[in-house]
Amino acid sequence: MTTAPGASTAPDHLAAARDFVLDAVGITRVVPVVVVDSPDDGVAVTRALVAGGLPVAEITFRTAGARAAVAAVADQLPDVLVGAGTVVNVKQVDDAVTAGARFLVSPGLSRAVVERAHEHGVPIVPGVATPTDIIAALDLGLDVVKLFPAGVLGGVAAVKALAAPFPDLRFVPTGGITAASAPDYLAQRSVLAVGGSWMVDKALVTAGDWAEITRRTAEAVTLAQTTGENR
Repeated sequence: MTTAPGASTAPDHLAAARDFVLDAVGITRVVPVVVVDSPDDGVAVTRALVAGGLPVAEITFRTAGARAAVAAVADQLPDVLVGAGTVVNVKQVDDAVTAGARFLVSPGLSRAVVERAHEHGVPIVPGVATPTDIIAALDLGLDVVKLFPAGVLGGVAAVKALAAPFPDLRFVPTGGITAASAPDYLAQRSVLAVGGSWMVDKALVTAGDWAEITRRTAEAVTLAQTTGENR
């Protein structure tokens, strides 16, 4: 991935980690946003995702069991690209990285959070909602951001409007995206991937319906591949 003009150059180890993660996300084009309460559920959901062809999971730090879930997935499924989402402070950065998260996602843009992630050498995709947010992200040397909440901000129209003045930026729209709306986002050249929870709905996790998660994941993988071919 390229560094924005005028931004500081990331250390080589960070650049390599960032490129690996973002290249992987750019291939899958879908990032499952997972909410679980326990390590066992984290591993079970991730196994279901892998069975459906999606070896990536963003486990959100919205629950008390999130850190343990990230650690369990990192330990038991080392080939999976496991990340931590909803990272909003420096302590959560430290906790997520210690647990084994290989990338971080935040709903907003915090200089302290981004800089701590960089200190650890772990890629982070912060949330943006305005051109001002984007300029601040570029100043931190970032060229991939999470548009959040995408649906509320205007959906695909918002992506197009924000991409126009920032042609080198890549977006990961998240928030309100469904299997029906995802193709429209993925058809945009500025969109690296979409984040979504439709294939890992909390009700399915609670019910332990891993087969349905796998089925929805396989559909999402096919959808992403097909849309990519048509761009």
